[in-house]
Amino acid sequence: MRAGNTRYRLETDLPASIAVFPLEGALLLPGGRLPLNIFEPRYLQMVDDVLGGSRLIGMIQPSLDGALRDDGEPELSGIGCIGRLTSYMETGDGRYVVSLQGICRFRITQELAVRTPFRQCRVAPFLADLEEDPSASAVDRTALLKAFRAYLQANDLEADWESVSRADNTMLVNALSMMAPYGAAEKQALLEAQDLKNRAETLIAITEMTLAREGEDSGPGLQ
Repeated sequence: MRAGNTRYRLETDLPASIAVFPLEGALLLPGGRLPLNIFEPRYLQMVDDVLGGSRLIGMIQPSLDGALRDDGEPELSGIGCIGRLTSYMETGDGRYVVSLQGICRFRITQELAVRTPFRQCRVAPFLADLEEDPSASAVDRTALLKAFRAYLQANDLEADWESVSRADNTMLVNALSMMAPYGAAEKQALLEAQDLKNRAETLIAITEMTLAREGEDSGPGLQ
């Protein structure tokens, strides 16, 4: 997996512990790009620190059950995605606008006791994410695009179909998953999908259920 100027091939290419950024509803996937507007002081410091080091940040959602630690901070979901900070801009009003490129998913093995205002965790990376996903060729692209088109039509939205047609299956599935305006639970399900084929199937199922709830489909599904 290449992110910015760096290629990640082995577990030793990744640190054992990383700074984590808990953000509900945010989804970063391997190879995807996530823009962030950073304004909270502790996360401004986090960006400063990682810029001088690994440039890696772990994007993760707060626990879906809303559980809190004794200090009032949210418990974390078990799985997130490591991203490399590949672009950085100061706004002039105290904010940073940055972009992360996804490298691989990770599982938290231990939250560390640290002096920094931002949280840090020891993590186990999903090393398979560093390689090309062999299930990409098995993605039902036709069904995925059909669901995507139905969602756009139901919500009176447009898409750049020329760019969509040029995207390979990996880029298409991950980009649509990250763009999809679904809730935290759905985003976590997409993140935790076993492989790209399963992620595509999960996205199709979520889209079908959403359209059914909204009463926008014309039948029992998008078959």
